[in-house]
Amino acid sequence: MIRRGLLNTLAIVLAVMWIFPVYWMVNTSFLPQNKARTSDPTFLPFGGDFSAYDRVLNPDFWHSFRLSLSVTLITVTIALVFAFLSALAVSRFRFGGRKGFILTILIVQMIPAEALFISQYKMLQGWNLLDSVAGLSVVYIAAVLPFTVWMLRGFVDGVPQDLEQAAMIDGCSRTGAFFRITFPLLAPGLVASGVYAFLQAWNEFTLATVVMSPSNSTLPLWLRGLAVQTNQATDWPAVMAGAVLVALPVIIFFMLVQGRMTSGLVSGAVKG
Repeated sequence: MIRRGLLNTLAIVLAVMWIFPVYWMVNTSFLPQNKARTSDPTFLPFGGDFSAYDRVLNPDFWHSFRLSLSVTLITVTIALVFAFLSALAVSRFRFGGRKGFILTILIVQMIPAEALFISQYKMLQGWNLLDSVAGLSVVYIAAVLPFTVWMLRGFVDGVPQDLEQAAMIDGCSRTGAFFRITFPLLAPGLVASGVYAFLQAWNEFTLATVVMSPSNSTLPLWLRGLAVQTNQATDWPAVMAGAVLVALPVIIFFMLVQGRMTSGLVSGAVKG
């Protein structure tokens, strides 16, 4: 009992340490600027208001929001389609160059993203895709695809082929057996991989800095511009309000898929 009590106490302390920065961000977003700048911390937003959100919710925010949402949806959709087909091919079929393909996926993940900036910039410049949704989506897809393929391969390996063969014996075609039997079992893996791709595309900063212009920025770049303003003191309540708005879609997305994501991660850990 004592050990369990100590472990529970430790868990509570760690949970408070983890959630406190999030609480401080939300709390500061409701404070007036004079309270946010004082050296005495204000732990409760008494007397606060929504004025920081009024300052943040301007046309620049909505432009960046639409841009980030478009790039993220394109990245998640295309990355999942190609990763799913690649994972099926690697897991279910034996073909020439299969081991080389798997090795290439591993090697690509070892290359630092910063080492590719110049070549990616030149490539997009040659294709006239700089400062565009299509150009940014291309580099994001290339960034998330290797790990997504590797992740989905573990889930596909965890579904026995005997299930498809049994369905085919019962009269299903190969395609019908796949979509009726195998595909529903792979849904948690697709959700877990989609969460990874979503987070990478939504929160990515450095590639967007290289590809996009200051007037056509994603939400992380917009938030950086909000915090760093020339010849002006930083409006910390507005910065925190912007951070809350940037994090809100991620929280909503997690709430929608958390059940599937949890089962998918556990399944991949056990069977992959």
